[in-house]
Amino acid sequence: MALTNILLLSQIAGYVVALILSLCIIVPMSLHQSEFRGHCLLFSTGVWQETDGQFVAQWASQLYCNYTVFVGFILLVASAIQIYRLSMFMKRGEDSSFLSAFIDVVSSIFLTAITLLAAILITLGFMTWCQCMTKRFPSCELAAGNDIDKADGINTSGFHIELGAAQFGAWSSLSIWVGLSVFAVLKLLRYHQLENMKVSMYRERQKLIEAATSSQSQDIS
Repeated sequence: MALTNILLLSQIAGYVVALILSLCIIVPMSLHQSEFRGHCLLFSTGVWQETDGQFVAQWASQLYCNYTVFVGFILLVASAIQIYRLSMFMKRGEDSSFLSAFIDVVSSIFLTAITLLAAILITLGFMTWCQCMTKRFPSCELAAGNDIDKADGINTSGFHIELGAAQFGAWSSLSIWVGLSVFAVLKLLRYHQLENMKVSMYRERQKLIEAATSSQSQDIS
């Protein structure tokens, strides 16, 4: 029971952290898209005009940003559901079933995979944009706040902080979901061990019953 409580508490704490980190993806990426008038800077490139110093952007697909926001929402919903579900188990002094533990393992691994993809997209996409910014500015951070693209009417004041926060949220979420996957696997293995113990005990009981029956038969004869 002590091991069960430790695993439950660890999982609940992990899901709480995962929920908070999911907001670190959703909020900054949503703000970025709003400030960039629906454009997504991930993997976007362009050229600097010599005449007016403006940046003529070749905007990449908006799906890159939409995917990261979508992953953030999925992580938020999944974390909230798991916090509620595990809290109910803790309140009742119970634990999930073997099937539920197996589903937790599969879902945790799936969420880990999509979070990894989101983190890679944010990191590589942001690097691509920054490579273009550093052709004019000493660093990507110094490009923030400059009126570099009047044609598209984008607001660049917060893109570096927003994408940095989203990048932190994505990679931190990945580490948390890896840990949650490990907890889920440990719980599944514990259920498997308990099942094996039950089977072994049943077999030993059957052997004892058969031995006792055989001994009684010999005494009667």
